[in-house]
Amino acid sequence: MSYLFNALLVIVLLLVAGLFVFTWLIKKRVEAGLPPEGRFITIRGTRLHYLEQGQGPAIVMIHGLSGVAQNFGYRVLGQLARDHRVIAIDRPGSGYSVRHPRASAALDVQADVVAELIDALGLERPLIVGHSLGGAVALAIAQRHPEKVRGLALIAPLTHLPSETSKAFAALDIPFLWLRKLVAWTLATPLSIRKREQVLDVVFGPEDAPKDFPVRGGGFLGMRPSHFVAASSDLHAVPNSLPALQQRYAQLNLPVAVLYGRQDRILDPQEQGQALVDVLPGAELELIDGGHMLPITQPDITSEFIRRQSLRSAPTA
Repeated sequence: MSYLFNALLVIVLLLVAGLFVFTWLIKKRVEAGLPPEGRFITIRGTRLHYLEQGQGPAIVMIHGLSGVAQNFGYRVLGQLARDHRVIAIDRPGSGYSVRHPRASAALDVQADVVAELIDALGLERPLIVGHSLGGAVALAIAQRHPEKVRGLALIAPLTHLPSETSKAFAALDIPFLWLRKLVAWTLATPLSIRKREQVLDVVFGPEDAPKDFPVRGGGFLGMRPSHFVAASSDLHAVPNSLPALQQRYAQLNLPVAVLYGRQDRILDPQEQGQALVDVLPGAELELIDGGHMLPITQPDITSEFIRRQSLRSAPTA
């Protein structure tokens, strides 16, 4: 009996070791093929990676859950940079940003980090663009630091606790940090490779994910263990920090506009977009045909939406 147990234990350990080595090799291959494209700055012990282009009125863009700054690289960043200073950040823990080991993933903490980034880069009341979870971070910035923000342009934003979590993020639903790290270094990468097409169909559907998304859109960066751990932490921080945010929406006093795809498979446009507009005087909701990843699938419409909000929120002489 003990022989059988020992044999099984050896098999399990070899399997775990094999998965660890496989994950490490994929991580190294991804980082070699997709090195950092931007600059780094340390805020509150968090090493933030950000992309910057252009000159003019400032725009700060914040990506969603398990996303990266390159999600705005499908012409959105470039088009806006023609007449704006545009900064697209990797949120703490995402992409090449390294979250402080003791830092919380709570929305207010992420908002404070971005607010300090605004000061550090000398940005004068930028327009904040938030996609998906980045929309919730943008709303938190506006609530906590209204003097630093001139307006919000929210793209398929998370604004209220969803009635259910999308199946695309089921693998991230891990409550304990130690278990997140174990899964990140063993099962997460091979499973993400195996289920890639299924997940992309939900995240992008009913639109198609671009063939070059893994490279141009930074999709491959999400296969690294650190990214998985950060995304899981972000997911579990939402129920603890979003309800308090929701209760204060009516107090916001700045231009806010929302862009949503009618066929979004991740977040419900009515539950999230319309619900925000209903409680926020002056907020505008624009619905178009499309899914959740509008900055990638519909970059021209997204760019024009952001540009309109920049003009709308521009200070009057």
